[in-house]
Amino acid sequence: MFKWLAVLLVLVSSLGVANGQNSSRRDSITACFMFAGDYALYIPGGDLADRMGLHSGAGLSIHYKSRNAWIFSANWKYLFGDQLRERGVLDSISTSNGFVIDKEGKMADIRMYPRGFNLYFSVGRIFTNILSPNPNSGPFISAGAGYMQHKIRIYDNGGRTPQLQGDYLKGYDRLTSGLMINQFVGFWFMSKSRFTNFYAGFEFNQAFTKSRRSWNYDLMRADTSKRIELQYGFRVGWNILLNRTGNQQYYMY
Repeated sequence: MFKWLAVLLVLVSSLGVANGQNSSRRDSITACFMFAGDYALYIPGGDLADRMGLHSGAGLSIHYKSRNAWIFSANWKYLFGDQLRERGVLDSISTSNGFVIDKEGKMADIRMYPRGFNLYFSVGRIFTNILSPNPNSGPFISAGAGYMQHKIRIYDNGGRTPQLQGDYLKGYDRLTSGLMINQFVGFWFMSKSRFTNFYAGFEFNQAFTKSRRSWNYDLMRADTSKRIELQYGFRVGWNILLNRTGNQQYYMY
C-alpha cells in the first residue's frame, strides 16, 4: 500500500513541478471553501469482513482550507457493494434447499446486498512546498471521528413475500451502527483552475458498533455482541472552489 502511495506522490508532484516551471511567480497561500465529490474502494477488516466483502463508498464533502494549510472537513459517504458474506440470515423462513416460498407457493426471488453510510468530521494539514512548488498543494494527512451505520438490504423482487415486508424486515436486516474514527494520508493538489483541484490517498476507518435490532429471527434471540469493524481503502476526491476569503488571488501562475 505504501509503495503505491509513494508512486502517487511522485506522479502528482511532477504535475505541480511542471506547472511551476511555467510560472513567472509563486502562488500565495489562499483560504477558501470547497465542495467535493469523492469515491473510495474499501477492503473490510475485523468483524466487518464477516458481513461483507470488497465494497465502495461514494459521497460528498465540504472543506475549509485556512491560510496556514489546515483543512477542516465534513464528510458523508454512502456504502454499497454486492459481496454479502453473512450466511443464514433467512434460514428461519427457508426450505431445506435454502429457498424462500412466496404467497403464491413459488420460489421467491430474494436478493441481498450490504448498504450503509459513514458520517464524520476531520481535521488535516497540507505539508506545503515538499513535493509541490506552490504552498496550496502537498502531502496531506487528516484524522477525524464520526458514525458508521450499515445493514443488509433485502430486496423481494415482485413483492410477493409477506414474511419479508414491513416491520418483518427488521428481524433480518442486521442493522448495525456505532462510533467511528478515521485517518487519511495522501496528496492534496490545487491548480489555478477553480475546477481542477483534487486529493487522493489511503483511508483507514475503525468503528465500534453493535446491533440496533431487538431481535434476530434466524438466531431466535437478540444480538448483544460488540463489534470492531475496519475499512482500508484508496480514496480520491474532486474539489470545486466555492469562494475565497480575503483579497488574495486564488492562484497566480
